[in-house]
Amino acid sequence: MSEVKKPRLLVVEDDYENQKFLQIFLKRKFELEICDSSETFYEKLNKDKFDIILMDISLRGKKDGLQLTKEIREMDDFKNLPVVGLSAHAFQRDKDNAYNAGVDVFLTKPVQNDVLMDTLIKTLEQKSGIKV
Repeated sequence: MSEVKKPRLLVVEDDYENQKFLQIFLKRKFELEICDSSETFYEKLNKDKFDIILMDISLRGKKDGLQLTKEIREMDDFKNLPVVGLSAHAFQRDKDNAYNAGVDVFLTKPVQNDVLMDTLIKTLEQKSGIKV
């Protein structure tokens, strides 16, 4: 019996501790790649096909997660790719900015593990019809 192929998840997170935790936790259900900046984001996005993105809104470097989300929403190849935004900023304007940039769902840190996993799976199923 062949193993069911896991959906591919691109995690955009610049904090190393968070990267390590997300990798350990999310690899149970997803095949994942991690990038930590806008530069590595586009390298990964153009090299591999992903089913969903977990986007940290506050990234160090030239562009933040909002900017990256806006940009991919304008590209034909990626405009329907599910994006779950994650931020330590919980103000209403942060939520509004994230949804205006094009995230499908917005979560605030710290997020409970089961909430994060459920949100990724539900978003993927609703937007892409991919069952996890």
